[in-house]
Amino acid sequence: MRFQTRAIHVGQEPESKTGAVVVPIFQTSTYAQAAPGVHKGHEYSRTSNPTRDALQECLASLESARHGLAFASGMAASSTLLLALSSGDHVVSSDDVYGGTFRVFDKVMRRHGLEFTQVDTSSIDAVRAALRPATKLVWVESPTNPLLGITDIAAVATLCRERGITLVVDNTFMSPALQRPLELGADLVLHSTTKYIGGHSDVVGGFIGTNSAEWHERLKFLQNAAGGVPGPFDAWLTLRGLKTLALRMETHCRSALQIAEWLSTHERVENVLYPGLATHPGHAVHARQASGGGGVISFRVKGGLDAARRVCSATKLFFLAESLGGVESLIEHPAIMTHASVPVEQRTARGIGDNLIRISVGIEHLEDLRADLAQALAHA
Repeated sequence: MRFQTRAIHVGQEPESKTGAVVVPIFQTSTYAQAAPGVHKGHEYSRTSNPTRDALQECLASLESARHGLAFASGMAASSTLLLALSSGDHVVSSDDVYGGTFRVFDKVMRRHGLEFTQVDTSSIDAVRAALRPATKLVWVESPTNPLLGITDIAAVATLCRERGITLVVDNTFMSPALQRPLELGADLVLHSTTKYIGGHSDVVGGFIGTNSAEWHERLKFLQNAAGGVPGPFDAWLTLRGLKTLALRMETHCRSALQIAEWLSTHERVENVLYPGLATHPGHAVHARQASGGGGVISFRVKGGLDAARRVCSATKLFFLAESLGGVESLIEHPAIMTHASVPVEQRTARGIGDNLIRISVGIEHLEDLRADLAQALAHA
């Protein structure tokens, strides 16, 4: 089956008792047993739930994974993965990552003995130089958040495989509709399903997929032990979002590319960061490993912080809000909002300046979105 068909059918056969064509919401915490330890496959909904099972099976299929696990949020997925490591273990990660990822690295897991080195993972030499005997994990975002840097996933996967190191790729910005890291050699793929997979800004969730039976068993144990699981209604909402993922991503990509090209010529814009542009330094690599540029654009406005604040506050269709990947368009200021947890000196060194704006292009009409940005940029 092709991607679009699997998104609608895998794990979603008609319900056996009634023939319902939509997976039911199994809103239960526990399950009756015929005798002690004799059950029908489910004991307690933290451990497993039929609605969550359907989501996990479908998402695993879309990511070309043999195994999949759903979580209550993207950060629950990330934190559970880090719980698989031990004190003294070392992680190399992209230096431009989601602020929440940086926060759990720097403010939480360091206190428990994990060590982290952040490098520009677009440079395979920088990744190689950062590796240590204690390195257990390389953590890559591609594109990165919010600067949309690109990493050659296949090249890093080869390096990790040679050293016996696990490679995890946060694929949130692309979704499996555009990029499938496991097919490129990654060991684990991670998502905030809150974004493109859910797609409607009405549910928070996370996911990890893998082809490794060993990793699956470790993470499945931790999923149950730590308990960061989605409720059945959240799983159902995310599964519903998956059905239109391929269609939505086509519109996100098409509109984002045209808006990025238009912003590149705007007199009040300093520069535009979007991997779908031929001028992007990672464009060739991205075109080789993904089938579209995605729906996120970052750009710098002329005039510094005051100009950026005015633009962010002036849009009418682009809601000023954190997150991305929904059907509605969003605008945000990374230094003040999503990446405020990153120390200012680190933000500045990485290029997350006060004039940087990030937008998530929704599926509204392109001309309406362009007109909204035009009137907002007039305030810059």
